[in-house]
Amino acid sequence: MGFRRCANRLGKTKYKYMSKDPLKSPELLINRELSWLEFNRRVLEEGFDAKLPLLERLKFLAIFNSNLDEFFLVRVAWLTQRRAAKERKRDAAGMTPAEQLKAIDLRAHEMVARAAEGVRNVFAGLAKEGLRVWDRDQWTEEHRKYARLYFAREIQPVLTPLAIEELSPRPLLPNLQLHVAALLSSDNGELAQRVVVVPVPSQLDRWIAFPSESETHLARVDDVIADNLWSLFPGVEVLDTAAFRVARDADVVLQDDEEINDLLHAMEEVVLSRRRRDAVRLTVSAGAGAKLKQRLADWLELRDGQVYEIDGPQEAAALMELAQRPGFDKLKIDDWPPQVPRDLIGADDLWEAVQDRDVLLFHPYESFDPVVKLVEQAAEDPDALAIKQTLYRTSGDSPIVRALTRAAGNGKEVTVLVELKARFDEWRNVNWARRLEDAGAHVIYGVAGFKTHAKALLIVRRQGRRMVRYVHLATGNYNDRTARQYSDIGLMTCDREIAGDAASLFNLLTGCSEAVGWSKLAVAPVGLRQKFLDLIEREIQASSDDRPGLIMAKVNSLEDPEICHALYRASQAGVKVMLNVRGICCLRPGLAGVSENIEVRSIVDRYLEHARIFYFRNGGHEEVYLSSADWMKRNLSKRLELLFPISEPDHRRRLIDALRTYFADNVKSWRLLSDGTYERIVRKGKAVRVQEKFYREAIAAASEAARAAPQFRPLTRPS
Repeated sequence: MGFRRCANRLGKTKYKYMSKDPLKSPELLINRELSWLEFNRRVLEEGFDAKLPLLERLKFLAIFNSNLDEFFLVRVAWLTQRRAAKERKRDAAGMTPAEQLKAIDLRAHEMVARAAEGVRNVFAGLAKEGLRVWDRDQWTEEHRKYARLYFAREIQPVLTPLAIEELSPRPLLPNLQLHVAALLSSDNGELAQRVVVVPVPSQLDRWIAFPSESETHLARVDDVIADNLWSLFPGVEVLDTAAFRVARDADVVLQDDEEINDLLHAMEEVVLSRRRRDAVRLTVSAGAGAKLKQRLADWLELRDGQVYEIDGPQEAAALMELAQRPGFDKLKIDDWPPQVPRDLIGADDLWEAVQDRDVLLFHPYESFDPVVKLVEQAAEDPDALAIKQTLYRTSGDSPIVRALTRAAGNGKEVTVLVELKARFDEWRNVNWARRLEDAGAHVIYGVAGFKTHAKALLIVRRQGRRMVRYVHLATGNYNDRTARQYSDIGLMTCDREIAGDAASLFNLLTGCSEAVGWSKLAVAPVGLRQKFLDLIEREIQASSDDRPGLIMAKVNSLEDPEICHALYRASQAGVKVMLNVRGICCLRPGLAGVSENIEVRSIVDRYLEHARIFYFRNGGHEEVYLSSADWMKRNLSKRLELLFPISEPDHRRRLIDALRTYFADNVKSWRLLSDGTYERIVRKGKAVRVQEKFYREAIAAASEAARAAPQFRPLTRPS
């Protein structure tokens, strides 16, 4: 079954059909985990871009490390569970869990070494700019004296050494917490050598400043602790030390939340249980001795491939803290303050502006403030009667949640779906849910069996003798902080059909109705995948030799096999498919006879590309959609997601132009090759950097509006 290879190299392979459905051959898909690693490799390579300021390069290296941590906590943990269960089921790309883990080990170890090289390069550059990070083996005697005094005064009082091999029950080493281990001698010989672990409290500064008259000289806190461990064990020789962290299995889910009566309590248990899960990775100082590293690995029951030696700082947060250190602005990128949204320039009344016409919001180039303002105004407006909203991820001190709390206190009908199963935000969302309930809001904790990932806000307002419904739908979360870091798009509208669908959606979420037909929205899991498949099939049918079809899409991930197969069919039918995929892409472009009409690009720049935009030429009757959903199996099958159309011709044209601009980028763009690797786009002609272009356009729109505004100059008597 599948294809017979007619050439040896995948990227230039031609295939001969050998089955009725040859497009379902596993070799036509890229493994999702390896594709994700390739995404993180692109993040890593930003740390080597000499055109970027040094601290911006360090920021990308920190993001790489943070991404990799989460990858091990979730995806590697999930595969490790399946290997332990001796599962041999192959994924869509034909790999077993064991085969995937072996491939991950090879790539991840190489990438970790590359990242350490990047950090060393940046540190060398920073030293020339007056910001020097001293390795412990470079310290002078003056450094050691200062470190000893600092340790005794600021660090030693809060340390708690643990003889991990002797304590029963075994002590719990928290997930991803920094520790310093020591191998201690004993009078009884080598067999009695002990391993002692010192957790590094999170409240301790990660960077210790050495005295310096003109420059900034820093040491890592784990180096200061390691150099002074002898003072914790008088009379015992410290033979070796190592900083290390443990990554534990965080892939904990509720098995059947339909039968759980107290979901709040259940999610609290999920969060707490992660602290006790098996280790899946150990990161340890590269300079540590083999004996100490092996003792730590044996105690954690980890094999050699799960131990990663790190030559440098191990905590992504410490690298990010250094990247954001005040006083070194010339080593950072310039700030890009968000602009007033193009559709709201000159608008004095938000209610009137949205009722007059749809409002498109392009974050972070345009401010997220109008979304916050809409909820805040509804909380205080006596004519606003009800607010309904979904919350997936919010900021730590969310102004939107504060506004919803005030609205409930002011007697509004407030209904909020707080998705408690948003991974790693469970605890925060549990606290928000309780706060909203205490204020009198109706809180739904999600939909049984599914995550609610849709981004929707509905406000009902009395205007004269009628009720008007205001709707906000978006590709990104209601998070005022990430709205400054993620590239997302939102729509404010009073469109009656969209408003009616939004009302039906919230009735569905509160259990008051079943999924029925929708006027303009498409909703997963009941029909969104089929909607996409129908749109792709329609493009195939509308395509001809003289007017070929065109599909353009921008997503975070493309993994769903059915969507991949449909796009392959479109390519075979002559439809041009232009995909901008930030992260995972399991589709192989450029295969002769299969996907030669498909091109995949990826942008990695200062903002995280997060918007989902879909365009279909449709025989000249162009359609554009926005969505909360990626083209992933989990989004289309296991989550409640929304797809909504863009009706305003100006907005459609703006988004079509944006999709084309993503393909014009020749500064921060990568091209996916058919073997699953990426290559940088070679710049030809004038430089085009898509994120900078969008920001300059936002500034230009605001400046043009300011120039067009009438200027009132008083007339005075000539002197």
